[in-house]
Amino acid sequence: MRATYGRLTILALLSCASVFAGACQSTASTATSPSTNRSILTREQIDPRYTTVYEAVEGLRSNWLTTRGSDSFSNPSVIRVYLDNVSLGDKEALRRISVESIAYIKWIDAPTATQRWGTNHGAGVIYVSTHPPRAGDP
Repeated sequence: MRATYGRLTILALLSCASVFAGACQSTASTATSPSTNRSILTREQIDPRYTTVYEAVEGLRSNWLTTRGSDSFSNPSVIRVYLDNVSLGDKEALRRISVESIAYIKWIDAPTATQRWGTNHGAGVIYVSTHPPRAGDP
């Protein structure tokens, strides 16, 4: 009788250990799986059919082109565009940038953009870079 309880206890412990190991393994695999960062578009993510950055953003992240609410009726904020830390103006400037020349495009929200570039960036920034990310880039 005692041997039966001992075997059952060992069997129960092995079952728990295998279930626990499986849970740990599935947690580890999800923790290391790459997640999609919706605030960045890399050159590899952009379909070759797009010729300008505006077309790519419009096709892949159209919400970046939409101003979120109005902060002023007389002087509303507009989405600003930067190319390698040089201000190009509003979102229409994206039409003049060729997709072939870029490394990545990044959406920067209004609070972060205002903190970095000043108060006239209340609608956010679309940052375009022609080189891989480096120190000092947003």
